[in-house]
Amino acid sequence: MIRNTKPFFHAFLPRAGITLALCAALAACAVGPDYQRPALDVGAAYKEGQDEVPGWKRAEPRDDADRGQWWRVYDDATLNGLVERLNASNQTIAQAEANYRQALGLVRGARAGFFPTVGAGAGVTRSGNGGGGSSSASSSGGGNVSNQYSLTGSVSWELDVWGRVRRSVESSEASAAASLADLAATRLSAQAALVQAYLQLRVLDEQKRLLDATVAAYEKSLQLTQNRYNVGVAGQSDVAVARTQVESTRAQSIDLDWQRGQYEHAIAVLMGQAPSHFSLPPAPFSLQLPQIPVGLPSELLERRPDVAAAERRAAAANAQIGVAQAAWFPSLTLSADGGFRNGQFAELLTAPARFWSLGPALALTIFDGGARQAQVEQARASYDAQAAAYRQAALTGLREVEDYLIQLRVLENEQTVQRRALESARESLRLIQNQYKAGLVDYLSVAVVDATALNSERNALGLYGNRLVASVNLIVALGGGWDGLAAPAAPPAPAR
Repeated sequence: MIRNTKPFFHAFLPRAGITLALCAALAACAVGPDYQRPALDVGAAYKEGQDEVPGWKRAEPRDDADRGQWWRVYDDATLNGLVERLNASNQTIAQAEANYRQALGLVRGARAGFFPTVGAGAGVTRSGNGGGGSSSASSSGGGNVSNQYSLTGSVSWELDVWGRVRRSVESSEASAAASLADLAATRLSAQAALVQAYLQLRVLDEQKRLLDATVAAYEKSLQLTQNRYNVGVAGQSDVAVARTQVESTRAQSIDLDWQRGQYEHAIAVLMGQAPSHFSLPPAPFSLQLPQIPVGLPSELLERRPDVAAAERRAAAANAQIGVAQAAWFPSLTLSADGGFRNGQFAELLTAPARFWSLGPALALTIFDGGARQAQVEQARASYDAQAAAYRQAALTGLREVEDYLIQLRVLENEQTVQRRALESARESLRLIQNQYKAGLVDYLSVAVVDATALNSERNALGLYGNRLVASVNLIVALGGGWDGLAAPAAPPAPAR
């Protein structure tokens, strides 16, 4: 006999509608605090970025602004190609990109909590007993044996009444945004490491060119001194000093080879390839210092990816407070089960074999020994830790900008003084060489002034290299490039 279910559904549907409407109203609220960015006083301007740095200007960077190919400000085609290869093959960047995709998967997993779970099943069981208390006939072996066939389906939906799922999604989305910022920070860090290694390698190439040219000049001086000795004008000590000068300078040139090799190896690994498969031939030195626009300190917080990542993690931790607090409230689950169950397979899909159940269920934990309260306290402490980490990341970013601003300013002043010292050393060398040719001084005096002039040349190159590296550090401290901002005028080539 088929049961008439129409009266039941006619009575149930209005009640179900009221229940669903009530649940929808309750679901409009979510427990836990709404996120507000932790407050931080960063000042209105950089201490070291005022009028003391000529030619610099304020910018208006944003976190969503395209950082662009900032390394192109150094106007080196070889460098541009190396960074492009790094962007495609660097393994640290690949790892950070995979972490970001993993975070996106967690977001999709959290959003699945908004939807019901639907399941289906089919089964068959065969059972029997000894039949000792039964007078019925046994099929075989004296036992009662029966078969049971089933085909079932189920739907279960836990309504997000207290916002647990919404807070979980909010937390996972913030974590994914933090992972994306980590990816940007990793990419920027790898790019900066390659650019710095390349710039330092080119400075070493220029120093080696200087030393090789100096060795060639010293060899001519040695030959001149040898000729003077042969005609009795100079002493054997002058020849020894000249030869010592040649060989010691040649040793300095050879010493640069291992330093250059290490930079070359670092560049290869950054590009994701074995050092044995990569070499970078010397090239003429044509690197120029870029002019870098500097933003307000408050804009730095929106630009640097590491600061953005720390802020997003604070938002994720704040959402977890709501997740922990939702455990104090009862969970409401709507479930429905139905299907067919029969001992005869041929009659499985018939009306008498069907069954169903439908209804809501409330579940509330009455006592848990303080576990829920501990989870809430843990979530609040985690938020406080992440908020402190965000403030520290912001302060560290501000400090780095101030550090590189003052470093660039001091190095510029130092190079100005070094330039004057170099000019004096060159003039002194010219005068002492004339005196030596006139026979007024020995070659030892020439060698001393020569060494001073060479050290001044190398110091000037080293200072210029330090300024190039400091400019990269400043770009990274500011969060990357400045595409979309007014392009700065090209600075004049500094004398070395």
